[in-house]
Amino acid sequence: MSDFSVKPVLTGDRTVLRPFTEADAEVMAGIIADPEVIRFTGPPAAELTLERLRSWYGSRSGQPDRLDLAVTDRATGELAGEVVLYEWDPAARSCTFRTLIGPGGRGRGLGTEATRLVVGHGFEQLGLHRIELEVYRHNFRALRVYEKAGFTVEGVRREADLRDGEWVDWVVMGLLDREWAALRPTAR
Repeated sequence: MSDFSVKPVLTGDRTVLRPFTEADAEVMAGIIADPEVIRFTGPPAAELTLERLRSWYGSRSGQPDRLDLAVTDRATGELAGEVVLYEWDPAARSCTFRTLIGPGGRGRGLGTEATRLVVGHGFEQLGLHRIELEVYRHNFRALRVYEKAGFTVEGVRREADLRDGEWVDWVVMGLLDREWAALRPTAR
């Protein structure tokens, strides 16, 4: 089991996942401020100034315990969002996954492919045993993406968050290495 210090470039048919740089901060600021992103991820815990975002995205490549990758459109190079493997538990060979895709990247399969690419990297290159995530029950697009990638609903944290005056549920999903392996076509 290696750690997360190597920041790969992962290439699919539609997307290229690459390490972040400071230069990505401005585009990510717009994505993070998108009303749909806020609706499904919550408002940022602190004010995200451009300076803070530059520092954050500029420091992602130096983090040995997590993997933050920029999701880009392979055809145009446009930055569409991010995928993150974090909360790494080396003893349990597990981590948590999250993603966010901005308005320019939605509805084109970029999120689905990016999820598969980074999850595959986690299992096949990093030797993870389990990847888990939490998603709002009302985030139907994300639930569908995660199901297509092989994640299974493991439970629901009922009324775990108060959003816009309403209680909302978190759906807990997980994927194990053997389940991922069973989804992959065998090499011939």
